[in-house]
Amino acid sequence: MGTNEEPFRDRDPISNDDAVKVLERSDFEIVGKMLWSSNATYLVNVVDDEFALQGIYKPAKGERPLWDFPDGLYLREVAAYQLAVNLGWDIVPPTVRCEGPMGVGSLQLFVPCDFDIHYFHILEDPINQHTLQKVCLFDYVANSTDRKGGHCLLSNDGKVWAIDNGLTFHVDFKLRTVIWDWAGLEIPEELLSDLRSFIERPVTDNLSSLLTGDEVSAMMHRARGLIHAGHFPSDHSGTRYPWPVI
Repeated sequence: MGTNEEPFRDRDPISNDDAVKVLERSDFEIVGKMLWSSNATYLVNVVDDEFALQGIYKPAKGERPLWDFPDGLYLREVAAYQLAVNLGWDIVPPTVRCEGPMGVGSLQLFVPCDFDIHYFHILEDPINQHTLQKVCLFDYVANSTDRKGGHCLLSNDGKVWAIDNGLTFHVDFKLRTVIWDWAGLEIPEELLSDLRSFIERPVTDNLSSLLTGDEVSAMMHRARGLIHAGHFPSDHSGTRYPWPVI
């Protein structure tokens, strides 16, 4: 970050629903820029009388143009949170559309953590594997093209989160991820049940308003494919990895 101010080591206990309300209603002040991000990304203090929170602000103006994705990656950050909500998987920090100092963008609840700990460390503890399996399936449904190891965080309270979800929901299959540890194994029934419930319910307005009709259709097609296969996805090409992997 371009500042000497330290992010909060912990945050006030808050439910996801309350966090969304606070993020949507509150102003925020930029603390500093996250220098390792490819697009403009800022740590912010959320100005609220009730909760002491920080957030990650990604303004549309700070997005680098991409040849294969339209402008407005911040909408995909918000859609990723809504997909996780629709799946019933608490794996993406609450994320909302916002109007900030640099214009419209996404605002995500900041996760206090040790940023030196990434996916490959988190995987070593068996207690995290069920949540990481959710992230694996989530990335397939969302068509994540950039699930680096550093995009999985272990918060200070021991919870696993999946962040940096802007490169998602493309109509063409573009999956690139470091999570192949369960390739070909059967998907646990609990997670298959969650996927079935997802495709059986109407897509919420909160999700469909963020994506095109074709993107929603492709997303549902991928979810049905997982259910039909009953197994975690495999990469027979050996090429579906992001770079760098961390």
